Amino acid sequence: RSNAGEAMAWSESVDTVLASKEGLAAFRTFLKSEFSEENVEFWLACEDFKKTKSSTKIASKARKIYSDFIQADAPKEINIDFHTKNDISENMSEPTLSCFDAAQRSIYSLMAKDSFPRFLRSELYKELVKKHQDRNQKRWLPFL
Repeated sequence: RSNAGEAMAWSESVDTVLASKEGLAAFRTFLKSEFSEENVEFWLACEDFKKTKSSTKIASKARKIYSDFIQADAPKEINIDFHTKNDISENMSEPTLSCFDAAQRSIYSLMAKDSFPRFLRSELYKELVKKHQDRNQKRWLPFL
């Protein structure tokens, strides 16, 4: 898919943005401007966490995610409901690869329904698509 096509494809779903290096970078920049980049950072931390093989690493990564995003007054505290937060807290003594799944789904849903539509309407996204379109035209019309 061409770069312009890729930038346009980001509008299809939050998944296409999260799966693209440039899309993710742009979405992150946008979330920073809205003071909510902790959402995508948490989602990425969970994606990384789910790939963890070693049981000692599972425990240490889980504690890191918990201290960064979940516990009260965490530096990048995410906005999740009390029950989800409570369930995670109770699982911290013996964390599993799925212990953040409910929170990750909740944050994903928040990004997909709330942040993502605003991202598509943002100047940042519009400029990115335009930049890709301009670059594509130059590629096809080198004589201009």
